[in-house]
Amino acid sequence: MDRMDRKWWTLLAVCVGTFMLLLDVTIVTVALPDIQHALNASFSDVQWVIDAYALALASFLLTSGVLADRYGRRRLFLIGLVIFTAGSLLCGVAQTSVMLIVSRAGQGVGGAIMFATSLALLGHSFRGRDRGVAFGLWGAITGAAVSLGPILGGVITTGISWRGIFLVNIPIGIAAVVVTRLRVDESRVAHPGTLDLAGFALLTLGLVGLVYGLIRAGESTWSDSGAIISLVVGGVLLIAFVFAELSVAHPMFDLSLFRKPTFVGGLVAAFAMNGSLFAMFLYLVLYLQNVLGYSALATGTRMLVSSGSLLVAATIAGRLSEHVPARWLIGPGLIAVGIGLLLMTGLTASSSWTHLIPGLIVSGLGAGFVNPPLASTAIGVVEPERAGMASGINSTFRQVGLATSIAALGSIFTTELRNELANALAGTPLAARADQIVSAVRQGQTGSGSSALPPNMRAELQTAIRSSFTGALNDLFLVTAILALVGGVIAGALIRSKDFIAREPAPSERDRAAAA
Repeated sequence: MDRMDRKWWTLLAVCVGTFMLLLDVTIVTVALPDIQHALNASFSDVQWVIDAYALALASFLLTSGVLADRYGRRRLFLIGLVIFTAGSLLCGVAQTSVMLIVSRAGQGVGGAIMFATSLALLGHSFRGRDRGVAFGLWGAITGAAVSLGPILGGVITTGISWRGIFLVNIPIGIAAVVVTRLRVDESRVAHPGTLDLAGFALLTLGLVGLVYGLIRAGESTWSDSGAIISLVVGGVLLIAFVFAELSVAHPMFDLSLFRKPTFVGGLVAAFAMNGSLFAMFLYLVLYLQNVLGYSALATGTRMLVSSGSLLVAATIAGRLSEHVPARWLIGPGLIAVGIGLLLMTGLTASSSWTHLIPGLIVSGLGAGFVNPPLASTAIGVVEPERAGMASGINSTFRQVGLATSIAALGSIFTTELRNELANALAGTPLAARADQIVSAVRQGQTGSGSSALPPNMRAELQTAIRSSFTGALNDLFLVTAILALVGGVIAGALIRSKDFIAREPAPSERDRAAAA
């Protein structure tokens, strides 16, 4: 088989792997209530199901790129596929929440390896105009994966079970392994960088400490000694990571990139994007299923309002990005996300899901305008040899934004839910059971204990739960809206066209231009 055919097989393998790993960021969201009930999982367990995957992605992305340069991109991509597929199998057969969380972390490790090597494999296999086609298709696949996650998760969870969203990866992963092994060419760099093991360890442990502290604070209180110690240790380790990166010859995280305002603006946008709308998907799903009573499929269908808007806007933005400066897509896009989140505030105990529609549409459109130019912002301001690191850092900030925001929002949600419910039940016989009711709601048991109550008290309790849940959710909308709005303003101010490095055309394009 000649090289011309092999490169398209490479595109197929890379797109399949990327689709799976990005799909698993969002597909699991609508299945979380089912997982919570099936495994008798706590609210913090539900948060960790998402955060374990995001943290593993964030921690291993940069190190995986260096390993791929040293030992071969195809080899590392294969290893990533095998780890991801094995992790998916373990998720699908998990019998406890702990097993599921650990398996999700394994998925994240495999996903990080695949994601770190995907663009390098395409860059090695494609040249000239075909490279633009390949990158365009890869970009479309990434957008489709994020957008289709909720509806596919709903279909599989309702039609099969929550285990199906993981087990479906097995045959696809095996097929991708076979294609990669037989049809993808190997590539590596002549002089790879050295492994920054200290940086990797400090970043990973620092992020885990920070997220654990935030989640534990939500489980107990912000004065909990374990939460405080974890937050302090996490912060100290992250500060140590910065100093470590300044002192090593070949850092995994080149801090000199922070001298480029556009690069910093891209990181702010990446963190704000995933930390606002995408982090809120978890709480929106819990509201739609646990409070309004929709099935996983019905929830996924309603989430299409947002993901469908995102996909439409991303298609338009992909074309506009060739003619419109990135700042005029990313900054206004994030501001639109913030406006959309503000439009979703005002929920009450009697609200239906239609109250969310305007906000879901506006925020989805905004997210669609942010995502396509964000990748080019990360790599467009650095030399080609540092593009992999720049892209990896941007992707790391995306996952850190998702993980830390979900943890922080969980803490805020629990605190506000407890306060709202205490106020709603004040002066009633149920006031003494407020903490017990909060725990039940966080477990997804919104009707827990109400069947044993007299009819009048049962209705009173359900109204109090709905009003407390929506009140806490309104606070989360406000917090994430502020994050998106501030991120949009900062990104719009920092991203500058003059920071982008002009790229020389590929030889084939240059030759055609000369011939013309």
